[in-house]
Amino acid sequence: MNSWRRLGGRRDTVARWIALTTLTAMLTALLLTWALSKLAGVWARPPLLETGLLESLGSISRIIDGAPVEQRDAIARSASNEVYTTTWLRRYEDAGLPRGDDDADFRSGEAYLRQQLGNPGARLEGYEPADWPAGHPGAGYALLVELRDGSWVRFSALTRNWGLDELPRNLVVIALVLLSTIAVALIATRHLATPLERFAHGARRFGSDLRAPPIAVEGPRELRQAIVAFNAMQAQLQHFIHDRTQMLAAISHDLRTPLTRMRLRGEFIDDPEQQAKLFRDVDEMQAMVNSALAFFRDDARLEAATAFDLSGLLHTVVDDYRDAGVDVQLSAPARVVYVGRPIGIKRLLANLLDNAIKYGDEPAVTLEQGARGVTIRVLDSGPGIAAVYQEEVFKPFFRIEGSRNKHTGGVGLGLSAARAIVLEHGGSLILRNRSRGGLEVRIELPFA
Repeated sequence: MNSWRRLGGRRDTVARWIALTTLTAMLTALLLTWALSKLAGVWARPPLLETGLLESLGSISRIIDGAPVEQRDAIARSASNEVYTTTWLRRYEDAGLPRGDDDADFRSGEAYLRQQLGNPGARLEGYEPADWPAGHPGAGYALLVELRDGSWVRFSALTRNWGLDELPRNLVVIALVLLSTIAVALIATRHLATPLERFAHGARRFGSDLRAPPIAVEGPRELRQAIVAFNAMQAQLQHFIHDRTQMLAAISHDLRTPLTRMRLRGEFIDDPEQQAKLFRDVDEMQAMVNSALAFFRDDARLEAATAFDLSGLLHTVVDDYRDAGVDVQLSAPARVVYVGRPIGIKRLLANLLDNAIKYGDEPAVTLEQGARGVTIRVLDSGPGIAAVYQEEVFKPFFRIEGSRNKHTGGVGLGLSAARAIVLEHGGSLILRNRSRGGLEVRIELPFA
């Protein structure tokens, strides 16, 4: 396969595989239909030597041959069954059979039938429906066996169906054709789906682990091109994040130094009112710098995804607030295993609970587990957020005047950081006002 790709890589495309799959499935179905139609003929008309019919005809013929003449007709009638009709004839002419070649299938068992009769010189003749004139009412299969005194026994059957019936044969043929088509389709789709699944897994892994290795380049040409482009984008993002981290570390040092000098110079201001205003401005700028650096440098984004007990993490966060004297209600199952970044989710919950405590009352957290993921709700009974601002509050440094302002200690990055963490887990974060007052923050986190 690898040598074929190296020699003819341009031919290994998705369109080519779809066309080859369709063509192969059709050819396989046609081939199996032809082979099974031949085999169905054997099922419906198995070789005479394999049906046990010749043994039965030989036994009946021997019985009639050994019986008195006046009893032969009654014995022949008694020997008839649902497969064939037996008739004893005094003369050959009484058979009323067409003139023509014998049935080759009957002729193939001639020696065996003579052996069953115990009469090596017995004359045998066999006929099939094609030997009869068109439209003849008695057309069917017939076998004539000559007895030792020159009389004959005729075995007649309108049809020859000594194997499977028509419905089971057709069902077997249809089932085998379907199975062959499904097998071809599965083989081809597996060739296409396996590289796609690995590509999707690699993309999801990079979403949760920025240090993830590149994805192996494999699959059809279009998919290989997409993987190469993704790996290049991944390398550029990793390089950008590294450079940004280094740049922010330098900015952190450069910004804190002049702020420290401003505070020192403020100590020499004689006017207490002006001095207090300056110190407030310095403290606000310091808080904004620290919050911005913490947001952009967020080391939790480099945390590798791992399986952990999400319910236990919620209990830990709530217990920390209770230890600090803040009562946070929690409703969660005993254990919920989730694959994600626990430090990031803990920071997410802390940001949302801080907002619920600062701007509302009766903070509460609920956790629900579903078939596809988990749902976390952070609730409060505060004033809520007007609908026009429910998207604006996710913008960095956006604050609603009168409720979220500088006196509360926030700089407008908590919800931005919270949504970023949720999006990095492939989830969603939605705000809505509760009907009885307060805000509900709904977090949907899908299972990996």
